[in-house]
Amino acid sequence: MSIKKNAFLISLLLVTSQLFSQITLSEKAEILVLTLGPTQTELYSAFGHSAIRVYDPKNNINRIYNYGVFDFNQPNFYLNFARGFLNYKLDTVDYPRFRYAYIYYNRFIHEQVLNFTLQEKQQFFDFLEWNMLPENQYYYYDYFFDNCATRVRDALEKAFPNQIEFNGDYIQSNLTIRELTDLYLGYQPWGDLGIDLCLGLPIDVEPTAYMHMFLPDYIESAFNNATFTRNGEKKSLVKKTISTYESKPDQVGEKSLFRPNVVFWLVFVVFMSISFYQFRTKKSYNWIDAVFFSLIGLLGTLLLILWVATDHKAAASNMNILWAIPTHLIAGILLIRNSKPSWLPKYFLLTSLFMLMVVVFWKLLPQMIHYSLMPIVISLGLRGFMIWKTSKHN
Repeated sequence: MSIKKNAFLISLLLVTSQLFSQITLSEKAEILVLTLGPTQTELYSAFGHSAIRVYDPKNNINRIYNYGVFDFNQPNFYLNFARGFLNYKLDTVDYPRFRYAYIYYNRFIHEQVLNFTLQEKQQFFDFLEWNMLPENQYYYYDYFFDNCATRVRDALEKAFPNQIEFNGDYIQSNLTIRELTDLYLGYQPWGDLGIDLCLGLPIDVEPTAYMHMFLPDYIESAFNNATFTRNGEKKSLVKKTISTYESKPDQVGEKSLFRPNVVFWLVFVVFMSISFYQFRTKKSYNWIDAVFFSLIGLLGTLLLILWVATDHKAAASNMNILWAIPTHLIAGILLIRNSKPSWLPKYFLLTSLFMLMVVVFWKLLPQMIHYSLMPIVISLGLRGFMIWKTSKHN
C-alpha cells in the first residue's frame, strides 16, 4: 500500500472517529505518555509498562488508555495463550486509581507531556476513542513486536502518519533482544530460564532502535529524542516530563539460593555420584535414567510444538532442541521394558557424544543457551555413556 493511500485511509479513519467522540477537549487538555517502572513480584511486571493519559480538568477527564489488558474469561483463553493467539485489548481506567496502584507497588511513574496543539490533542483523543470501540480494541499480543509499549508508539504513528520521527542515536549498546530482557530479570532467575528455554533464534538478534521500543523504558527514551513535524517545521515530540513518583530503594531482599544454576549443579552431583557407584558395581539404574530422559524428551517435545504448531514467532528455531531432544521421551520409556531393542545402547552412546559436542561448541552457537543448563547437558552425556557401558555387561 502506498504512503499516500495509507495516509488517506488514516485521515478517513480519524474523520470517522469523530462521529464516536462526543467530547470536545478544552484548551486546558493535555495528552501524556506514561512510563511505569518494573516490579519483581510477578514475571509479567518485571519489564515495566506504558500507557496514555488524557487529562482535561474543564471536561472532568482524567483517564488512562491501557493497551495491556486481557480477559481470563475470554473463550478458550488458555488454548489461545498456548497457540499464541491471545487477545489483548485497549481499555480505560481512572487515572487516580491507576496511579495509586503503581505507587502502592513502589513502581515509578514518569509522565511525558506531548507537544501538541489543541487540534492535535483532539485528533489523538478521537483516535483513542475510536480504538476503544469493541470492534477495534482487540489485538493479538506478541512479546517483542506487538505489546502494550509498541501499541502506544503505533497509536501515535497511526493518528499522525509521517509526522513523527524517532532518532535512535541515544542507543549506545549492541545487546540482543534476549540480552535486553535479561537486564530486567535479576530477581526472576526461573522466569529468565523459562524465557531462554522457550524462545529461540528470533530474539538473538541485535534490534534496531525502532525495535527497542518493545520495552517501556525505551519508549520513554525514544519519545524524548523524537520530533513532530507541524507545517513543515520539526518540533520536539515531548514538551516536558513530570516525575510523578520515583521508586524507593530496592526492597526485594537477598537473591534466593534456590536458583537454576545451584539446583542444576546439585542435580549433576547426584548423577555423578550415581555414575561413580555404577562404574564400580556395574549395576543399572534404568528407572532413574528413564525418568530423567523422559522428562528431557517431554521438554523437547513441548519446545518443538511451540516452534512448529503455534504462532509464537519468538519460539521458532529453538536450539535448545539440540540437547532437549524429543526422541529422548521414547528412549526413556524403552529403558524400563524387559525386552529392549538392540539399537537402544547405541542411541545413548550417540547421545553422549552429541552432548559432548554441544558443550564444546556452547559459546559458538548462534543462540544463547542459558548458562545454568550446562550441568543438565553434561548429566545427559554422562548418563548416556553409563547406560551404554552398563549394557555391555548385562
